[in-house]
Amino acid sequence: MRKFSSHIVGVDQGDVALFSDFEDEGDMWTGEGARLKRKKVVFSEVFDTAPAVTVALSMWDFGHDTNVRADIQAEKVTPKGFDIVFRTWGNTRVARARATWQAIGAISDDEAWDI
Repeated sequence: MRKFSSHIVGVDQGDVALFSDFEDEGDMWTGEGARLKRKKVVFSEVFDTAPAVTVALSMWDFGHDTNVRADIQAEKVTPKGFDIVFRTWGNTRVARARATWQAIGAISDDEAWDI
């Protein structure tokens, strides 16, 4: 469990298009080559420390003729941002995917005084 020493907690969130590989026969759609996509997210404001981040698929479009396999995670979380990482494997074909994310963490209060 993360406990915040500040009474100011910031929440940032967004929705990110991860890829659209069906348009240009990309690796996710052909089922060959690199089966990992990484998307950098920058927070709207800097947190005091690395926040707690959750990610989820908000839209997915998989090929109907293969098994649906997907893993999505937040990696390299810093006070400034993080990477959304989407992975698939086997014969899974993914046309496109979008992710939603939310970050919660301590932020500074410019009007607070250190005493």
